[in-house]
Amino acid sequence: MSFRLSVTRPLAAAAVLGLSLSTALAQQSPTPTKVRGEIERVDGDSLAVKSRSGQDVKLQLQPDLRVAGIAPSTLTEVKPGAFVGATTVPGPNGAHNAVEIHIFPESMRGTGEGSRAWDLGPNSTMTNATVDQSVTSNDGNTVKVKYKGGEKVITVTPKTQIVTYVPADKSDLKQGAKIIAFGKTLPDGSFQTSRIAVGQGGITPPM
Repeated sequence: MSFRLSVTRPLAAAAVLGLSLSTALAQQSPTPTKVRGEIERVDGDSLAVKSRSGQDVKLQLQPDLRVAGIAPSTLTEVKPGAFVGATTVPGPNGAHNAVEIHIFPESMRGTGEGSRAWDLGPNSTMTNATVDQSVTSNDGNTVKVKYKGGEKVITVTPKTQIVTYVPADKSDLKQGAKIIAFGKTLPDGSFQTSRIAVGQGGITPPM
């Protein structure tokens, strides 16, 4: 994902990333409430979002809002030592097929480490771990990751999306942007959020 960096510069940008959506992800168990969709309108501290399921959702932005950008990357960046997150679904013969892999910046190493159920699709899981090895063979690409208490071999398919985090801010939350927001539903049916990931360059956050 050229990327427009936040007006906050290196140290501040790292802080934004360090407090981004994935921190919220790690602190809420088993899976946080999420809204995935496209921003249709911005009205001060609220967003009108059309969810992927077609629902109209009003997002209430909290004063401590943190925004992380999601940009395209490549499998070559999923290299030994990198800390990554991967959404996987069951494949043939017990394989863990990656729907997406997102690469964390060093400032977010250890965020949500482990493997847990996820809600992107039937039987999907989210695994945040360190890459042990990446192998390319005639049968395709696999990535072995290790986390505290376990390891997993992830199969990378032609459909797997590879993305990374980049600095972003509230100004990136504009009409047409694709987002995933973490928070909670309020009694009036609106959604309160302080953590949002927004696709850069028109992409949809795949997690």
